[in-house]
Amino acid sequence: MVEVTDATFQELVLDRSAQVPVVVDLWAAWCGPCLTLGPILEKVVADTDGRVELAKVDVDANPGVAAGFRVQSIPAVFAIRHGQVVDQFIGALPEAQVRQFVDQLAPPASEADGLAAAGDEASLRQALALQPDHPGAVLALAGLLAGRGEGEEALALLARVPETAEGRRIAALARVGDDGAAPADPAAEMDALLERVKADGEARQRFLDLLEVLGPDDPRTAGYRKALTARLY
Repeated sequence: MVEVTDATFQELVLDRSAQVPVVVDLWAAWCGPCLTLGPILEKVVADTDGRVELAKVDVDANPGVAAGFRVQSIPAVFAIRHGQVVDQFIGALPEAQVRQFVDQLAPPASEADGLAAAGDEASLRQALALQPDHPGAVLALAGLLAGRGEGEEALALLARVPETAEGRRIAALARVGDDGAAPADPAAEMDALLERVKADGEARQRFLDLLEVLGPDDPRTAGYRKALTARLY
């Protein structure tokens, strides 16, 4: 389950729905039926073991998403697949009906799904032998390879699936160095790269990769993003 905002809706719902069906729950803290439905949705979606994902949107904080769905009452629940609404309901339904709604979206687990869920390298390679573009297996194996410095194979794997935030992070990890990790002092390198990013495409890509590897939770990331924007524009 993820909390989605106006800013992240494209990536976390529309883009993500190309790989797995996404159920969008439009709710608000003051809405009693929303508070009843929310835990039911979370439980039922969790029971699909990743074959369906849940995105929750607080309509008070994110009016853009609510306007996009033309919501007039909540809770409002929409099923998204390949960027399109394929089913929906309004109001707090009982668990049996919610489960029927979600189960219709969930593809049956395949042999490749089971192997991908195991997570070890041998199982992941078996999963990809059965389904070469299995998103979970591709990302998991590419992450393992990038982490031990086998970036070329990791990048080749990632080319099999549509780009996602996690895929971008793994691709950056695959490119940053032979050991699959950021330099011991990325700040020093990034400071130097800032002077070259406008005119040097390779320097710009290296800087972006280091940002991806640092991740959004690193306290330096926001400052470096602002500095990059200032240099480029």
